[in-house]
Amino acid sequence: MTENQHGAATCPARYAGRRVLITGGSRGIGRAIAERVAAEGAATIITHFRDGAAAAATLERLAAISHAAGFDAVAHRAEDADVADEAAMDAVFARAFAIGRLDVLVNNAGIQKEQTQGHELDLAAFERVIAVNLISVASCAARAIRHFLDHGGGVIVNISSVHEIVPKPGYLSYSAAKGGVGNITRTLALEYAGRGVRVNAVGPGATITDMNASWIDDSVRRAAVCAHIPMGRPAEAAEIAAVTAFLASDDASYVTGQTIMACGGLSLYGDFAQNWAS
Repeated sequence: MTENQHGAATCPARYAGRRVLITGGSRGIGRAIAERVAAEGAATIITHFRDGAAAAATLERLAAISHAAGFDAVAHRAEDADVADEAAMDAVFARAFAIGRLDVLVNNAGIQKEQTQGHELDLAAFERVIAVNLISVASCAARAIRHFLDHGGGVIVNISSVHEIVPKPGYLSYSAAKGGVGNITRTLALEYAGRGVRVNAVGPGATITDMNASWIDDSVRRAAVCAHIPMGRPAEAAEIAAVTAFLASDDASYVTGQTIMACGGLSLYGDFAQNWAS
């Protein structure tokens, strides 16, 4: 056993011989998940959308991680595809299945578009967020489950958000999508619990990624964000990856239909930490 940078024990060979497909794996949380499972023996397939330079850098990093961990024969791949494009994703999964068994799907790809107030709804922007953040989760899960049913089971982990349960004013589409991801997770988990397929989700809170650069790099805005987090800081992407790797592993073999909120306590409604009602 070893310890990662946050002091958590890890099992280096937990994913040895397994293949993991991670959508949106070239940056941020997706890249951190790929790095985590590669360090534990997984062969990964990451998707990206017109992000070739970042994907190439990620593949180089994954190869180095695998080599350092002693998994020299493990190969990693990248696929350029829009998760909302059904034909493109059909091709991605077909190529993945042609190599051999897929063990884990991580639905991570996501976008965020600010829409101000609900009465100013930009329908095209709303539909794009729903297509990427919600519909793709269901469609990729369906492809993976068909494969899992023919190959003795498998695991899906959906990257949701604390906004699965906490409203996000000004981001109606994002809140709606993540609420839907929670229900997709629970519904699929119930449908396939007796057929060897587990489905869970991780709900990150404020996390240091490219998507959040607008407040991460602004000391005033960052302080405002952290003021709402009971733990007082944003998450590192590696911390979200650790929870994901747990849920996708055999360590979580009796866990299905759950969203684990990795949010530093945001889902506890920290603004009410002091008793005010009685």
